[in-house]
Amino acid sequence: MAIIAATIPTAAFADDPRDPSMRSADAHARDSEQTRQLNLQAAAANRGPRYHVVRPGGYEDADYVAASRDHDRDMDRYARSRAQYEREMAEWRRAVAACRAGYYDACDN
Repeated sequence: MAIIAATIPTAAFADDPRDPSMRSADAHARDSEQTRQLNLQAAAANRGPRYHVVRPGGYEDADYVAASRDHDRDMDRYARSRAQYEREMAEWRRAVAACRAGYYDACDN
């Protein structure tokens, strides 16, 4: 708890307008540019590959990446299959309802 309390004042004054090092327009411009560059770097990092696994040795686990892509493809295939199943069941239910209502041509389905 003491560690958190010790870091809060530093974080609270990180953007202090009374900071003597930020009084000049040049200092503000440098700070703004540095912030812009950090934001660009963070955005570029977020645009990276969806699955990026690095082991402690520094190489990517290609098997994991491939398995994850296979899983995503399987889930997409399942979603399409499930949607087709739901359409066919709705059609079958309509045919059953029509058959029960006396439209006997619908009973052949």
